[in-house]
Amino acid sequence: MTAQISTLGELLSNAGTQWRVFDIGRRITKIDKKQFAQIENAQVPYPYPLNSHAILAIQFWDNQATQDPYVWFLKFPVDEQSKLVLASRDHFASMVLEALGTQLTGEAAQGKLDNNPYVFKPNANKLAAFNALLKCELKRPASQYYEHAELYLSGKLGFEQWQDVALQGLADFAMRLEHGNNAAMLETAWPQLPIEVQTPLAAMLEHVAISTAQTEKMLSYVETACKTQDSRLGVTNLRALSGSHALGLIAQAVDSILDSPLSGDLDCLLTITGRCWETLTDAQRLYKFMECVAQHPQAEELFRGVFADLVAIPMLRPHVLGMIRAQNRSETLSRAIGRLFS
Repeated sequence: MTAQISTLGELLSNAGTQWRVFDIGRRITKIDKKQFAQIENAQVPYPYPLNSHAILAIQFWDNQATQDPYVWFLKFPVDEQSKLVLASRDHFASMVLEALGTQLTGEAAQGKLDNNPYVFKPNANKLAAFNALLKCELKRPASQYYEHAELYLSGKLGFEQWQDVALQGLADFAMRLEHGNNAAMLETAWPQLPIEVQTPLAAMLEHVAISTAQTEKMLSYVETACKTQDSRLGVTNLRALSGSHALGLIAQAVDSILDSPLSGDLDCLLTITGRCWETLTDAQRLYKFMECVAQHPQAEELFRGVFADLVAIPMLRPHVLGMIRAQNRSETLSRAIGRLFS
């Protein structure tokens, strides 16, 4: 890396581009430039690591350009304190400079980073959600699939006619809940949707702050799932409400699952880990959750993975480490923790 350029932020700014950064590992979340500069200077840990990596989307565009912006989807390793491994960042930046110089946009840049080891392609759900979000951010029209998805969710086509509803259309709808009558349409349609639509739509809604009223509805469906022991219903609604700002209602949903037979369901436990991690800052809830993980039939492997995932999240790290030192643990939880160090 050159002496003049020491961070990706500088690389992008020096190339004359406007740029934004998003975490796309857990929930699609914008990272502001000040925080990103602190991450790049290893002053603060990466806030949302997943599988020991920072998983980023960097959107950038030429000031004079009228076409869609460019996006780099990047994975960088983080260390045991969840700080960015700067050697990897430096390696990526040097490869960019070697391949593109400071001309990061335009036809000449196309395809030049295809084999870069830090570049990856997100899965279909994440890609659709991110594309839909970018269109909203840039105040551009939704994709060609949005209109049909909106018409379908209005109920006018019949909810059994789902075969022609595209994933991208569902993503566009989820990102535009505040448009027109969309929020009310979602509330009416949601309990009537077939699994083939509800599941992918939930995967889009987890990136959206649905209304408090809609969160309450989703919570009621989680509670029904707990009574009927329907893990699919529980997971789908937990995912759909997990991006809400109503954290108290999300915590209630998690508590309902932990107090029900679904507390032994693998998909429910992994959904709490991956989507509702903020609720685990409460010590009592964290202990109850880890107790459920420790009692699972696949506990040995599962506990190790869940522990590693949660302890890497900076907001949870002190709480998870505090659990190791606690004296009032159950024997099951103590044994599971002991196996981590054996």
